[in-house]
Amino acid sequence: MKILGEDYDVQSSEYLENLEQMTQLNIELDNIVDDTCSISVKEQEKIDKKGKFPARERINKILDRGSPFLEIGQLAGHDIGVPSGNIITGIGMINGQQVMIVANNFTFKGGAYYPITVKKHLRAQEIAMQNRLPCVYLVDSAGAFLPEQDNVFPDRDHFGRIFYNQARMSGEGIPQIAVVMGSCTAGGAYVPAMSDEVIMVKQQGTVFLGGPPLVQAATGEVVTDEQLGGANLHCEESGVSDHLAFSENHAIQLTRAICANLNHKNHYKENTENQLAPQKPLFDTEELNGIIPVDPKKNLDMYAVLSRILDGSRFHEFKERYGRTLITGFGSLYGYKVGIVANNGVLFSESALKGSHFVQMCS
Repeated sequence: MKILGEDYDVQSSEYLENLEQMTQLNIELDNIVDDTCSISVKEQEKIDKKGKFPARERINKILDRGSPFLEIGQLAGHDIGVPSGNIITGIGMINGQQVMIVANNFTFKGGAYYPITVKKHLRAQEIAMQNRLPCVYLVDSAGAFLPEQDNVFPDRDHFGRIFYNQARMSGEGIPQIAVVMGSCTAGGAYVPAMSDEVIMVKQQGTVFLGGPPLVQAATGEVVTDEQLGGANLHCEESGVSDHLAFSENHAIQLTRAICANLNHKNHYKENTENQLAPQKPLFDTEELNGIIPVDPKKNLDMYAVLSRILDGSRFHEFKERYGRTLITGFGSLYGYKVGIVANNGVLFSESALKGSHFVQMCS
């Protein structure tokens, strides 16, 4: 294999100009991310009094120590004022088991589902199905955001699709685990009801279609949250819940114990069996900020990009001298063998033919 990147000039005026502009964009991005993930002091005080943790803290506590969390769609909904689409989704490790985590952002509108929330939830489930990842739902949701219910409920790929996907994954042996950490009302109640294994936090988690005010308005009966759909009711009478937790920390421990006993096969385990020892690229990945132009219409040197991504900057190229506006070949990322298809200019017929041939080889 050849070593890439040795001929790229990181002192050129073009590189330094790109670096300056990209650094400014990264600062702007960091500010947006901080704003998206932040919780006001007032809101933090409210959830502390209830003995609850914010959604991202719940995720940090449930993951293995040191496990990275590959968050999906972090900035979804940013342009419409719905932080992270009001749901946090991503992949991480729980007791050595790679899982898809879906956590309602209950600190914003009670974790209600907007159209973007539904879209993001469905995307997380699609990834989980394709990769056979168990799903862990940290549920704390008021259900659909009613002012936008016409864009949440009615269509094939709207709210109901979430529960259809849960049934399909469960049927295919992909575990569905729900941890009820707050109020699960109306549509929010279906996620735990459709799960294979359910944990509910006492005096905190509830599951019902209509809350006490609706019951009183419809029947005149006065009931409490706990009487109508609390953890004791669902663990001892209805059977909806399988485990009673006495705090969020207890619920997290139970979830980790469940994941430890899954014995679930997925693509990650299969790929890990052939994993090589990971190596850093020979060139600093931070240099990508100067290599990649801010203007997406400008061409960039994909060989320089690959040299700062691939293990050891090594690349075995396929059809190097044919269809040169498309780069194809093999390398390693974090010890995993991968096939590379990278644009390096305008695609012509030769490039398309080359890419098609390469994909056939990889499959």
